[in-house]
Amino acid sequence: MKLELGKIHIHDVRFGDTTKIDHGVLYVNAEEMAAVILKDDRLADCHIELARPGESVRITPVKDVIEPRLKVKGPGCVFPGVMGKVTQVGGGVTYCMDGACVVTVGRIVGFQEGVIDMSGPAAEYCPFSQTQNVCVVIEPKEGLETHVYESAGRMAGLTAAKYLAQTLANQTPDETLTYETKPLLEQVAQYPDLPRVGYIHMLQSQGLLHDTYYYGVDAKQIVPTLMYPTEIFDGAIVSGNCVAPCDKVTTYHHEHNPVIEDLFKQHGKTLNFMGVILTNENVFLMDKERHSDMTAKLCEYIGLEGALLTEEGYGNPDTDLMMNCKKVTQRGTKVVIITDEFPGRDGKSYSLADICDEADTMISCGNGNIVIHFPAMDHVIGTQEYVEMQIGGWVGCKQEDGGFDAEIQIIIASTIANGFNKLCARGY
Repeated sequence: MKLELGKIHIHDVRFGDTTKIDHGVLYVNAEEMAAVILKDDRLADCHIELARPGESVRITPVKDVIEPRLKVKGPGCVFPGVMGKVTQVGGGVTYCMDGACVVTVGRIVGFQEGVIDMSGPAAEYCPFSQTQNVCVVIEPKEGLETHVYESAGRMAGLTAAKYLAQTLANQTPDETLTYETKPLLEQVAQYPDLPRVGYIHMLQSQGLLHDTYYYGVDAKQIVPTLMYPTEIFDGAIVSGNCVAPCDKVTTYHHEHNPVIEDLFKQHGKTLNFMGVILTNENVFLMDKERHSDMTAKLCEYIGLEGALLTEEGYGNPDTDLMMNCKKVTQRGTKVVIITDEFPGRDGKSYSLADICDEADTMISCGNGNIVIHFPAMDHVIGTQEYVEMQIGGWVGCKQEDGGFDAEIQIIIASTIANGFNKLCARGY
């Protein structure tokens, strides 16, 4: 499977009469874009706002972040099974809007939606403080059940991304990256002297608004499976979860999975990147046992010598993380875990809810319990009404001037457990 990913660099976003890209500037016809989104009769209203790096702007409560991408050559479409027919993707040519994002914002559906600050101290913890953000602010119709509202919000973001992605069709990429994974036996033979390394990608699937979709299928319904790494670049995985904002893997983070990107960078140099094993994070012990057994079996079956292992969320998923680590290690594959930590504000509590002896090599993405001050911003996209309810906030954390104190886990992707952040913790 070979994919050419063409990047069109976006350095500014503005409103305009026509939605287009011109010399690196994305122009958005807000009325036309909102009308496309409002074809969903579950939404009562929608309006578009823009947020740029360095502005005194706060976006909250954030539901998802998506990078617009367009399939220009090869089978399928971006976000298959959700925005088009179920066709295997990951080959051909795909264009992406590098530097610009769709951010879905709206009234809260749970307690997990997060904050993006475009400037100030909190901006340092969030990658989306550095992107040109087209914010889709939605208002659901009254009386929608929570899961129906979540679905409407998820589809609003994906619809917006598809709408903007059409502007990529006539562009010439500023940069093109090529990714290729051969069929298993060919891949082994290509670099026989390099260690065979894979990636175990745990998808959030606990239910109750903790869902991820693979080719449109709720990840609770899958068993561990192999996938070509390039499939993820075409949107084969879509976020539908409302886990703690700090380690929420947005759809953008799936499109830009840093573990896959870095393994490709080392492919043929220090390692032979064999592929990705998808598994999930269910709540029942029987499912955890079954899927960790299958994950370990796949690692053994394809002959992995080493594997990187990531989770999404914390608490209950820590058990899946450790079961995978233990069983994969016992079958002969060395495991490196990537995760964040929640040891309390003083750092003195247990970092993870579960542990095993085999978990002897870990990369930490930081402590989500650290408290910082969020100064008042000139403009809020969405509402700060729910800050005290959001994970990381507490009753009384808001101040009269619009600022507040909160743990950094209220920030989207501040300690995301796949390494797409700036933090780490070191043990001595």
